[in-house]
Amino acid sequence: MNPNLNIDFSELLVNVTSFLNSLEFQAKIFPIKTAFFAVSGLFAGAILFILLATHYLKWLFIEDLVQFFTSKPYGTKKITRAWGKVVKRLEGGVESEYKLAIIEADNMFDASLKRLGYLGASMEERMQKLAPATLPNISQVLEAHQTRNSIVHDPDYRLTTDEARGMLNVYEQAFRYLQILE
Repeated sequence: MNPNLNIDFSELLVNVTSFLNSLEFQAKIFPIKTAFFAVSGLFAGAILFILLATHYLKWLFIEDLVQFFTSKPYGTKKITRAWGKVVKRLEGGVESEYKLAIIEADNMFDASLKRLGYLGASMEERMQKLAPATLPNISQVLEAHQTRNSIVHDPDYRLTTDEARGMLNVYEQAFRYLQILE
């Protein structure tokens, strides 16, 4: 071992630390520190902007708080307004409006199932995951869904006002069982 390479590491550590803490060195690296601080602030601001602009924070926190304090699922007012528009379609007296009301009600119900966390490739698969205790009129909803499929796939399908009103009542009951409508 070379005797000239005997280094006292504790003394070296003290020297390096005192150099890094010296006013001269700190004055030289001050602009670099400032630039890194500014870049960090820009990144933090961009991340905050993205979180607020994409409604991620709203989705993550506010929905849970609203559900906790109101004991109703988040978005029930929006669904209630949309449901009112669906029901108004029956007032027109036109069969195409009845059909559209059934299709919209079915789409709203399917979207609600997805939002409630029922997974599946189709609405039928999602509904199979519902327990009869959760949705007592599940068989009626399935029948209404089959009627919706007939409306969509058969342009000659006939629908009366009473049939449309009955199916909308089935969907409305289902929404109320799932506590989606106010």
